[in-house]
Amino acid sequence: MWKRLITKFLRSDVKKRLNDTGGIFSFVCRFNSTGASTSTIYALSSGQGKCGVAVIRISGSRSLEALKKMTNLLNPSPRQVFLRKIYDPITRDIIDKGLCLWFPGPNSFTGEDSVEFQVHGGPAVIESLMSALSKLKFNPAEPGEFTKRAFYNGKLDLTEIEGLADLIHAETEQQRKQALLQAGGSLSNLYNSWKKELSTSLANIEAYIDFSEDDNIEQNVLENCNERIRSLVGEISKHLADGRRGEILRSGVRTVIIGQPNVGKSSLLNYLVRRNAAIVTPIAGTTRDIVELNTNISGYPVILADTAGLVTSTRDIVEEEGIKRARSYAVTADFIILMIDISNYLSSCKSFSDYVRYYIDSLDINDLIKDKQTNFIVVVNKIDLINEDYEKIINDLKNYEAVPISCDKEDGFSDLLNALTDKFKDICGNPSRENPTISQTRHRIHLINCVDYLNNYLEIINKYEYDMVIAAQQIRFAMRELGKITGHVSSEEILDIIFKNFCIGK
Repeated sequence: MWKRLITKFLRSDVKKRLNDTGGIFSFVCRFNSTGASTSTIYALSSGQGKCGVAVIRISGSRSLEALKKMTNLLNPSPRQVFLRKIYDPITRDIIDKGLCLWFPGPNSFTGEDSVEFQVHGGPAVIESLMSALSKLKFNPAEPGEFTKRAFYNGKLDLTEIEGLADLIHAETEQQRKQALLQAGGSLSNLYNSWKKELSTSLANIEAYIDFSEDDNIEQNVLENCNERIRSLVGEISKHLADGRRGEILRSGVRTVIIGQPNVGKSSLLNYLVRRNAAIVTPIAGTTRDIVELNTNISGYPVILADTAGLVTSTRDIVEEEGIKRARSYAVTADFIILMIDISNYLSSCKSFSDYVRYYIDSLDINDLIKDKQTNFIVVVNKIDLINEDYEKIINDLKNYEAVPISCDKEDGFSDLLNALTDKFKDICGNPSRENPTISQTRHRIHLINCVDYLNNYLEIINKYEYDMVIAAQQIRFAMRELGKITGHVSSEEILDIIFKNFCIGK
């Protein structure tokens, strides 16, 4: 009786409030309610060009038909490999001899019936096979359509799809690790656990709103919900306070080399990118514009920029514009390499720490360095010019944590790479399944909105008189923001939690 009463009331009133206010419905509907195409699609799933093996994937309700008509396999066993001749379904000409696999839905990547042909990767073979599939009135797949179907069929959520895309485009080892964790559901599990916690709290609050006057609600239920929400705000805020590590790792550490003219900035760039990308001459001011290149340092993706030499004054309008661009780039960079010529230090009669402060002041770059805090490193070039007290000078540099090198003799680069690796590790972090990092700006925006809504709720309930219905609406909005990250959220969850986890009449 109680269950029927609650169901009737929730479906007529509470559920109406959820719907009318935008509620907690998915911003992308479930597959069955979208009217999405049920056509059978096909595409080349391996790389383009000549290769040893090419994979053609088919997905849709008629996939098995392709396997039967093109291989004469009448009753193929699921998820077993068959070596068969593959025929044109109309002319019966042999196209190739290859491996065939049958994946009945929902146990496939897309959640639909699927077939794969693994054939020789010659262009003529691939073209003939694709032409044969078109004769069966199958449709060529649109970009990303297999993954889209996997999403609509509940095989992947949006964070896992983004992780899969990042995995395909990963160029370094650390990018691969982060993408693999996300594709495997590390972020999805975290965000879904937060959404489930909010669902539980909202279900309890809804019951408190509707039935507290009947004295059938557990004591302290509201206080317990509020405490859980405060705790959740702390967890999400801590997750957000990550220094954008995951996003930087995904896109690359924007690193800029700055310093006076002719200190070796272009030579260092050429070494780090492993090619002669920038022009190097003994003439000061050779580099006038930003030279930006991608490289891989110990598995970390780095976007490395060489810049015009910094001087305090110049009458050359081209050099002036180059200096302006160098400063502008350094302001937005994730990491700064500050280069110094050892010969200038040797003639200064200052301690190295004093000289660095003088160097920074003379170039007027205090504003660039202070914002980076520890995200910069001092590199001292031309150590091959040291004639006296070599060991003492090198120790002084290392005590300051500066890295001594010689671009001309290629000396000290091992220490430099180790120092850069440590710095990039701090900047990009070390994502794990237990502590996944935010990899997309989209996620960060929704999480910030989620925290704002939860803080709004806490602010409302701290007032002497407040409307709990209005306060609860903020939790719904917070849930919707989490749902937008993963791509799914449903109002039916609230009903399920009330019936399964909450005892009315206690």
